[in-house]
Amino acid sequence: MSIAFSLVTPTEILFGRGKAAQLNERAEALGRRALIVHGRNPARLSDVFASLRGIDIAQTLSIAKEPDLDTLTAAIHQGKSLGIDLVLGIGGGSVMDSAKVLAAMLPSQTELMNHLEVVGDGLPLSAKRLPLILIPTTSGTGAEVTRNAVVDIPQAQRKVSLRDNQLLPDLALIDPALTDHCPRNVSLHSGLDAITQVIEPYLSSRANPVTDALCAQAIPKGLRSLKNLMNEESEEARDTLAQVSLFGGLALANSGLGVVHGIAGPLGGLCGAPHGAICGALLPAGIAANREHVVDAEKRNRIEQVIDWIAEVFETSREQALADFRQWIGRNGLPGLASIGVTEEHIRSATEAAASSSSMKANPVELSAETIENIMRQSL
Repeated sequence: MSIAFSLVTPTEILFGRGKAAQLNERAEALGRRALIVHGRNPARLSDVFASLRGIDIAQTLSIAKEPDLDTLTAAIHQGKSLGIDLVLGIGGGSVMDSAKVLAAMLPSQTELMNHLEVVGDGLPLSAKRLPLILIPTTSGTGAEVTRNAVVDIPQAQRKVSLRDNQLLPDLALIDPALTDHCPRNVSLHSGLDAITQVIEPYLSSRANPVTDALCAQAIPKGLRSLKNLMNEESEEARDTLAQVSLFGGLALANSGLGVVHGIAGPLGGLCGAPHGAICGALLPAGIAANREHVVDAEKRNRIEQVIDWIAEVFETSREQALADFRQWIGRNGLPGLASIGVTEEHIRSATEAAASSSSMKANPVELSAETIENIMRQSL
């Protein structure tokens, strides 16, 4: 059988400890009047901001949680008159998603709702986006190399995507030093998200040789590095998790995800819990459900390989691996979905939306609504 696939990547990826020192030079090559999108605590990035000697900062926007429609719409309207010719997103996944939306919509004559999936019209972008640089400060989402941006729609209790190849940045600059001493709970949640985002593309029905190569090395390395990081701060572990997060972003952009993210999207819209925490709480039960229902031998072998990697890292048997993994997650601060605010009502409301979500389409096996609901209940 012949092999055929396509691969979508940003224009350039710059990875390595200390590479943030090149930001000013790279930014000056793209624009001079910038909008900077950052997280809750810009003081943590004071050295990065100080390095932007040749850039006029026209506007800043702080994103403390997943971006909602009203926040983004207000920022778009405010920014249109400021002559912005460059957008920098420096922060976690929510910051980078916000930067993508703003880079796309500031030059546009249309409204954001025209382009959102599910709740909007889902139309392609109608204008060329502004130059865009994305710099992650957590290791989790891989958003610096994906072609979608998640937007919270509180009125609909949904999180939906703006999706377009133009959302890939001109430069994804990944400096693991920017993740050093990230708070422990953020490191756990984002690290589990990064690991989920290399496991699901590896198990995906759309997996290809390139995404397989990325994920097969990233899964065991990511598990081991996150385990080590929960014991002590480590530059080596931070470097590895930054690479795992990058590889996950590349993999999911090209092979899709699966049941964990299929549930996490609608469940997060309902309860407002952090995306990475939801993924981490769901991951063991999601793998177990796929293992139970898969029929195809090759897909079964892939699931067993993932479980073997988990067993090796956590020094347990294949039979106990998923249970021990869940216990380890709980001991390190994430006992389950209930601990982050998920209720029975949230589970009932999320089930139907999860079954029809875009992420679920790449899952290695079709799962019933009953099974999806059971995954959430087992993860409480």
